This record gives sequence, structure tokens and C-alpha cells, in this order.
Amino acid sequence: MERKWVHFLYAAAALAMYVLVKNTGEWVWSFFGKPKALIVYSVSAVIVGVAVWIAWRNEQVFTLASECVTELGKVTWPTRRETMAATVVVIVTVIIASAFLGIFDGLWSTLTKFLYG
Repeated sequence: MERKWVHFLYAAAALAMYVLVKNTGEWVWSFFGKPKALIVYSVSAVIVGVAVWIAWRNEQVFTLASECVTELGKVTWPTRRETMAATVVVIVTVIIASAFLGIFDGLWSTLTKFLYG
């Protein structure tokens, strides 16, 4: 069961890395002219394929990924009620901090206008 999630992790990382490498390749090539999609996509796929294959074959990296999956399996995720309560706390804290900073900004603005205006 655990190995299935490790392989899924590698696939997700490969997909994210492919998008990053492809977009970077298009961006770099755009400095020299219009990028050729087939070349950029192919080179990106080869680079990502080789990198993921090397990481997958590396015993230390695979063990680390397996340990991460095992530890995530031990996590106790919050209930919907706990998540809602934590969200309310965050929103109230942000509103209070915004008001506090707004008051200080207004006071500072008034003070600087009085001193320099």
C-alpha cells in the first residue's frame, strides 16, 4: 500500500517538474526567438524523465520518500469543525492586526504631516 503512494509521489513530482522545466525552456528560448514547441516539450520530457528515473533508482531518495509517506499516514487530520474554528481564529486575528496597523499608519501619517507639512 505504501509503495503505491511513493510511486504516486514520484509521478506528481515529475509532472510538476515537467511544467517548470517546459516553462523555463520556453522563457529562455523566447529571448532568442519564437520557441519551437516540439523541441522544448521533447527536451523537457527527456530531462525530467532522466531526473525522475535517477531519483527513483537512488535507494536513499526512495527510502526518504517511503518514510515521508509512512509519517503522513500517522498524521491525525483535523475534523471539519476544528478546521472551521481555526479558520475563524485566523480571520479574526487578521482583521485585528489590520485595524491595529491601520491605526498606527493613520497616526504616523498625521504626525509626519504635522512635523513636515
